[in-house]
Amino acid sequence: MFMTEKITIKYFTSPFGELIVGSYENRLCLLDWRYRKMRERIDARIQEGLGVGYALGESDIIERTIREIGEYATGDRRCFDIPLYLVGTDFEKQVWEALQNIEFGSTLSYLELSRKIGNEKALRAVGAANGANAISIIVPCHRIVGSRGELVGYAGGLSAKKKLLKQEHILDLQLDLFTE
Repeated sequence: MFMTEKITIKYFTSPFGELIVGSYENRLCLLDWRYRKMRERIDARIQEGLGVGYALGESDIIERTIREIGEYATGDRRCFDIPLYLVGTDFEKQVWEALQNIEFGSTLSYLELSRKIGNEKALRAVGAANGANAISIIVPCHRIVGSRGELVGYAGGLSAKKKLLKQEHILDLQLDLFTE
């Protein structure tokens, strides 16, 4: 049963693709690709985890997030200052926190990320947690690549992943080597 509180959401078109932004209790709980395959599952997890539903609207956090994404897109921002509300299991939160420690312009493989959290054998679980990330760009799951540096699945699609990696100058020289 949902209470009278709500997760305020807004849709917006970023230079990287269409996103849905959500805030709850003055924190960002959602910055995700509007048309991703797992949209319903992600939305259900967040709403059930917080015990509230979505409602279209505006909030200071949403506007601040949109502004910071714009600054990132123009090259004026490399890290974000938005307070986050991560909704997931303890393991997922551990993975998402490790993702936030990957520096701008850097990448890691799933194996390297598994090692960062101290569980090299959790490779598939790390991949699943990466895919369940609902705060894209700010929790930079786009910085995860395959074991040979190849582009692998991304909730926003490989085209969006390429744009993000190019924005961080990771793909400047190799961008045309990858296909969708």
